[in-house]
Amino acid sequence: MPSTIIIGSGSYLPPVVVGRDHFLDTEFYTDEGQRINKPNPEVIDKFVEITEIETRRYVDDTQMNSDIGLAAAQEAIQDAGINPEELDYIIYASNFGEVSESTRSNFMPNMAARLKNKLGIKNRKCITYDMIFGCPGWVESMIMANHLIKAGAAKMILVVGAETLSRVTDPYDRNKMIFADGAGAVVVKATEEENVGILEYNTICDNDAELTYLENAPSLNKEANQLPLYVRMQGRKIYEYALKNVPVAMKATLDNAGLHIDDINKILLHQANAKMDHAIIDRLMKLYDRTDYDQIIAPMTIQYLGNSSVATVPTMFNLIIKGQMEGHSFREKGNILLASVGAGMNINCIVYRFP
Repeated sequence: MPSTIIIGSGSYLPPVVVGRDHFLDTEFYTDEGQRINKPNPEVIDKFVEITEIETRRYVDDTQMNSDIGLAAAQEAIQDAGINPEELDYIIYASNFGEVSESTRSNFMPNMAARLKNKLGIKNRKCITYDMIFGCPGWVESMIMANHLIKAGAAKMILVVGAETLSRVTDPYDRNKMIFADGAGAVVVKATEEENVGILEYNTICDNDAELTYLENAPSLNKEANQLPLYVRMQGRKIYEYALKNVPVAMKATLDNAGLHIDDINKILLHQANAKMDHAIIDRLMKLYDRTDYDQIIAPMTIQYLGNSSVATVPTMFNLIIKGQMEGHSFREKGNILLASVGAGMNINCIVYRFP
């Protein structure tokens, strides 16, 4: 049975760098729709203390989701050294599709089809799929790509994660300061080499009461237009859910791969909130009776890139493998763990071994 390996990667960091000052004139409202009377610098300082997000990236007014997905895909294809006509599938992870300033999602045609068109691919057998799976969408796209390769349905697949969350956040919600824009992509290929690539995966979907933890909803400001829908999250419930479930899922994935945490070189965890990410890694280490560990195992980009949803893990992968994250690198034949949690609530993990 073939294995699934990454042969090229790319990412795109949008040009607009947004810092604290961007939010100084914002009117912030509570979840109950009440105006927050605290000074904005105090609200922003508290936000930074919890999330560690100092800056984030936004697309400019001319850019669409498919544009930044194209930039990441082109880099990945060039890095892989392939002819894009060789691609059997394009899987595009996104939660809002093509979004204009109106905050309206557009998925027709689907994002993967738009990308195929922009890449100029004429191959009618290059199949285009979209993955709408919350923030874990890109990791789940990798799991799907692995299924297709192992089933013999594909030999080469482009897997993209791109989002323009700056266009779907409530102007009056403090949580808008978490979200960012970005894109990441990889090209995966079938190989007959054994014990490399995706060694193990794990997906969990809790869609009962958890369904409302992260959803779309009208503005918190009841005096504002209530027709547009924005990202709305119950931060405390997400935090508690993630701490309870993500470390256990990560360990189960390692167990199924026959590996120990000591066998892992890097953990690429979805960058949702620094406090939550630190706590998830702490909980994972405690499952192995580790109370002291080198935090370099879990790289962080959220402090300067924010939460770009499906783009965070592939972006981090590309920055590390290209030597653009100081102090971080992957090892030849080394093992890494990819993990994400998000709307649904959905959790997924992958154990990947470099050839």
